[in-house]
Amino acid sequence: MKQTENSPVLPLNSALHIRASRPGDYEQMAVVLNQPGVRRGTLRLPYTRPEEVRSWLERPSDGGLQLVAERDGVILGAAGLHRQTGRRHHVAVLGMSVHDAHQRQGIGRALLLSLIDAANNWLNIMRIELTVFTDNTGAIALYEAAGFEAEGIHRAYAFRDGKFADVLAMARIKTSDG
Repeated sequence: MKQTENSPVLPLNSALHIRASRPGDYEQMAVVLNQPGVRRGTLRLPYTRPEEVRSWLERPSDGGLQLVAERDGVILGAAGLHRQTGRRHHVAVLGMSVHDAHQRQGIGRALLLSLIDAANNWLNIMRIELTVFTDNTGAIALYEAAGFEAEGIHRAYAFRDGKFADVLAMARIKTSDG
């Protein structure tokens, strides 16, 4: 099933499948990234071209991991860990997006938990960090439930909706018990 800007909401009883992204996912991922709510919650500019997404998928970050969540063959969300280098090799930056019509259905949670599992058990990443707009209370609650802690606010971090917006810096540091 090909996804379009106005894809119907899929039934929740369909199985959610988490898998590694592929370069061929570029068109469906562009649809997700161009959703107004997704764009508002990320640093992406409007009108991301599918070709830009394809280029990005064809050149993944070294030591990182990019996942997609799909239901019935339709990509509903994507998340990734972007491993840092040098003396910060133990750190990965997390990015995540879920299609506007499919938020609050456990997709972000499934992606996040899959990335945390990979970081802890496969990639030897000790610290996962992210920034989230301070008004994105749903995402902040999700991150806190997964063990992320607030580390501070970056004032006037990004230009959004015609004004500068603050973000909350958060991190999850692996402890001896995971």
